[in-house]
Amino acid sequence: MACFLGFDGGGTKTECVALDESGALIGQGQAGPSNPLRIGVAPALDALLAAGGDALRSLEGKSRVVRAVCAGIAGAARPGVAEKMREQFVQAFPQARVRVCTDLEVALEAAGHVGPAVVLIAGTGSAAIGRNRQGQVVRAGGYGPQIGDEGSAYDIGRRAVAAALRARDAVGPETALTEKILPTIACSSWEELATRITEKPDLVFPQLFPVVLESSAASDAVASALLSQAADDLVALAVSLVKRLGLLSDDFLFAKWGGVFGRSPILDRRVEEGILAVAPGARFGPLPMNPARAAAELARTMHFARAQLDLPRANASVRRRAGPKRRPRRNSNASSRRAAGRFAGAPR
Repeated sequence: MACFLGFDGGGTKTECVALDESGALIGQGQAGPSNPLRIGVAPALDALLAAGGDALRSLEGKSRVVRAVCAGIAGAARPGVAEKMREQFVQAFPQARVRVCTDLEVALEAAGHVGPAVVLIAGTGSAAIGRNRQGQVVRAGGYGPQIGDEGSAYDIGRRAVAAALRARDAVGPETALTEKILPTIACSSWEELATRITEKPDLVFPQLFPVVLESSAASDAVASALLSQAADDLVALAVSLVKRLGLLSDDFLFAKWGGVFGRSPILDRRVEEGILAVAPGARFGPLPMNPARAAAELARTMHFARAQLDLPRANASVRRRAGPKRRPRRNSNASSRRAAGRFAGAPR
């Protein structure tokens, strides 16, 4: 029996969903981060294949052949990245058609096939993607931690460290973050923390997001200001996209996705208020479908679309092997009599 795999890979985790030919969910898997720009191509592939293996193991020994794969991966928009990932998927699933795209694309697919929609993503990184009524698709952000990712968990953690150090040096307001950051990262000194940040910043900054949440909930003004700043940055990202799509006066779905959302009333409320101030027709709601499931649906659609394209070719091949269609043979006696009559002087 055939099955179809969909992946949603980001900077924190990777999810995989397996569907059967009818579109029923038959397996799920999860693994660590798979953004190749943050952790490298080889570790990212290991995480993707681990999630896929986890999903296939959940089939409880049933024989399934993977016929199509769609992988939405953060960082896949960079030149050459998608092709490298695709080559590895082809080796892992030799009987499958493979498509590698960005995690933004599968998130937009999860928002529905038609109609205007905007998806704002904030997890380890941040980005936004949207579609208008004419089908035009626009994206914003997603440039990585060195030059972007404003409002992400990484960005909030980085700003938290900077605020704590300003307080420590008495050049900024006091904050509980100064006392909480080192124990959270299991560092004995700020110098050790600086070394860890230099070596592996992805293992430091996103881990501090919960500390900022906790401090804000305890009425720490600095932590609350960090969350408000993150919300404003995310609003700016989304509003730029809304304007480019011409959705300022339109009704559209606005979905928030990623680990930053749903954890801070300050941040969530400020994002929604900022969007509604510019686009009052925005309807806030969850994604109708998990992005990994949407990717699996794309894989399934891709397989059957190819099957429909291959059918006329197969029929043509059968006709060629059968040879040209023969005309029916005439009655030989009748033909002979007509010929004899003509040559005997019968009327023409």
